[in-house]
Amino acid sequence: MMMASARRVFSLLLAALTLIGPAMAQDQGSEAADETVAVIHAGDESHRFTVEIADDDAERSRGLMFREELAPDAGMLFDFFNERPVAFWMQNTLIPLDMIFIKADGTIARVHAQAVPMDRTSIPSGEPVRFVLEIPGGRAAELGIEAGDTLEHPRVGSEPEQ
Repeated sequence: MMMASARRVFSLLLAALTLIGPAMAQDQGSEAADETVAVIHAGDESHRFTVEIADDDAERSRGLMFREELAPDAGMLFDFFNERPVAFWMQNTLIPLDMIFIKADGTIARVHAQAVPMDRTSIPSGEPVRFVLEIPGGRAAELGIEAGDTLEHPRVGSEPEQ
């Protein structure tokens, strides 16, 4: 009786692994398709960030407001779906941020360093952009990220799907 029960558990476990295994293998090596990963190529260096996506009005309005900390390799990627002039402010944002303004092809147009917490001053993109990547204040300079560098992310170069 116990042997039959053990065989049944083993069979169920084997069936589950048969179903899950291919999905896990497909996920490995497909980091480029993972929307939580953004890579900035700055000169000869590549810098990986784990990002949250803000791609609707509510998410873009809230952004990183009320956060008390942000890991050095974390950020938020705002997607506006089409290139256009955008502007941000820091109202209700408790931590300094670097704002990286990015064109649809992934080219960094501008970096606004060390945006001041709680400041209501408008921070414009300076030209039409599709994306804005917010990372902890000071990280862009620390990593040598500047205009002309590039963002690698599944949404870059893709057709907008509002």
